[in-house]
Amino acid sequence: MKSIQNAIETFKNTFGQALKNASTEPLLEEVRITFLGRKGTLADLMDQLKQLSIEEKRIYGPQLNELKQWAENAFFSQKEALNNKSQHAELEKERHFDVTANKPDVLYGSLHPLTILKERIENIFLSMGYRIADGPEVDNDHYNFQALNIPEDHPARDMWDTFWLDIPGLLLRTHTSSVQARVLAESQPPLAVVVPGRTYRHEATDATHDFQFMQLEGIIVDKNISMGNLIATCHAFLQQLFKSETIQLRVRPSYFPFVEPGIEFDMSCPFCTDGCSVCKYSKWIEAGGAGLIHPNVLKSAGIDHHTYSGFAFGFGLTRLAMILYGINDIRLLHSGKIEFLEQFS
Repeated sequence: MKSIQNAIETFKNTFGQALKNASTEPLLEEVRITFLGRKGTLADLMDQLKQLSIEEKRIYGPQLNELKQWAENAFFSQKEALNNKSQHAELEKERHFDVTANKPDVLYGSLHPLTILKERIENIFLSMGYRIADGPEVDNDHYNFQALNIPEDHPARDMWDTFWLDIPGLLLRTHTSSVQARVLAESQPPLAVVVPGRTYRHEATDATHDFQFMQLEGIIVDKNISMGNLIATCHAFLQQLFKSETIQLRVRPSYFPFVEPGIEFDMSCPFCTDGCSVCKYSKWIEAGGAGLIHPNVLKSAGIDHHTYSGFAFGFGLTRLAMILYGINDIRLLHSGKIEFLEQFS
């Protein structure tokens, strides 16, 4: 009798400890087989009941039945606890899912070459103390023309083939100089601003012309600004952009209604010394236009042109991209061709 009583107590202790140690479902299944299976420890105890006397069966029969019930309840409680723990772990895993985790065979996009160049140019001018400005691509006649010393019926308007909207006075901006007019009207000198952005002209499309292209406008307004400051700034910019300290500038007079005097400048070819296909074997590449801001433009913005002066320059950002990356057809930049864009990944 004492041996069965001791076996019951031993079963309770060992089974209870085994359940605590069963931290996973496979371990719990091993506990079930060892203690509750058909050939397990509890089955052996129940078989011993057959060898007892009637009196002993009356004593230990109920105890063994209670032991069996207790063991099964304890087992299923532990199983449920493990299931809940597993579900909680899955929920936590989903909650803290790492969206930056690397996955194999994922297709990655790339920045457009114009975006790459735009960011590169912005960084150059930010390092020179400029700030970046932007403005609407659908603008009005005042900022696109009149504030830039181009009044109605001025012959200079013929220089720009303008997309006019059906709404009177509105147009697709023909140059980023419209943002220059807005910046001057909304700010007080000293100021240094650069404006990259899209512009639109009513032009036939071919390998070197498009109705939509990127421009880069830059202005400085302060006291005692000279043409020397302008040329030095453009020179430094082009040297930084093409990563060449040997680039030289060649300046020639030109006309733009919003600057006086106006100039155009060429840069020495950064890819050759004796002529190549990029510079058309001339050793020079047309770079952009510039000049000192016209007093009428400053007066239109409410700036005292006797105290302040400034300069403005403009580059064809799309043209710079074609030169820098060796692109021979402007239409590729808007073609959406994957094999073209993949070169810049």
